[in-house]
Amino acid sequence: MRHLNVLTAALLLSGWLSAGADRVERIKYADFSNWYARDIAESKVIGGKHKTVYEIAPTGKTSGNKPYTNLGHSPWATSNVYARVSGITKASNSVSPARRGGNTVARLQSKMEEVKVLGIINLDAAVAGTIFLGRVKEPITSTKGPFTNMEMGIPFTKRPKAIQYDFSVTMPAATTRVRATGLSAKKTLRGRDQAEVYVLLQRRWEDAKGNIYAHRVGTGRERYSRSVGWTVGHRLPIHYGDITGKSFYKPWMGLLNGKKAYYAYNSKGKLVPVNEVGWDPADAVPTHVLLMASTSCGEPFVITEGITMDIDNIGFVY
Repeated sequence: MRHLNVLTAALLLSGWLSAGADRVERIKYADFSNWYARDIAESKVIGGKHKTVYEIAPTGKTSGNKPYTNLGHSPWATSNVYARVSGITKASNSVSPARRGGNTVARLQSKMEEVKVLGIINLDAAVAGTIFLGRVKEPITSTKGPFTNMEMGIPFTKRPKAIQYDFSVTMPAATTRVRATGLSAKKTLRGRDQAEVYVLLQRRWEDAKGNIYAHRVGTGRERYSRSVGWTVGHRLPIHYGDITGKSFYKPWMGLLNGKKAYYAYNSKGKLVPVNEVGWDPADAVPTHVLLMASTSCGEPFVITEGITMDIDNIGFVY
């Protein structure tokens, strides 16, 4: 699967960290001290503003409405995008560098992107702050099926016992969510959204028609429904094999298929769903890792405005 191997070299170490008897292998650029800034000019019909869009990559900056591809062998992609839908250019930035205790961290935010058409019609779009291992196909040309523009996961054949990271979550007092696609009036929904972090290990294969399937090898997933103060060295365990009978299992830890499936490039260069069709034995070796941190755990364009996550120093624990 030629295109799936583009980022094989991206998971280079930025250093081994000591944590007692364990070793922590930090993911490249996961200290979030390097950011690449893009200046995007939005269409005049929606105001013609210039917006800075950040990427987790070697420090630098550029201007011009150009599709972004991962720079410096960075394995990271974000929810920050350059979109051109129906001839209108729009940029969105919900992930930015922020300072905390003398260090630079990644700040993820759920917020509304205001869109004023011809200075008259106001249409808001709900965006969540998300970082993940993979890449985004730009420019985004449709608001339908956001996953179809994302290659989720990178090649990975190790078996860590956990991921480790520093983080905090700020949760607003609101008990509702908002659905806003930017195409119609926003709608208030019951229930508060949650922030989450997950790591999933998969063993993938491709059939003769270019369809990609996977077995789940390992699972680590946490959701945060309340504020969490700054926490250093938090560990999210990875559980191997079929976990559906375990006491900690929740339905949202299950297999990703159908509408829940993420996408990847097949050997024909096409982005296709990766349907998880089963659980591998506990001693299986993965081919790919999916890792994501986000201020939302629900459907696209549905958020609780104001949820914020700061995250830093993400690594695999062995």
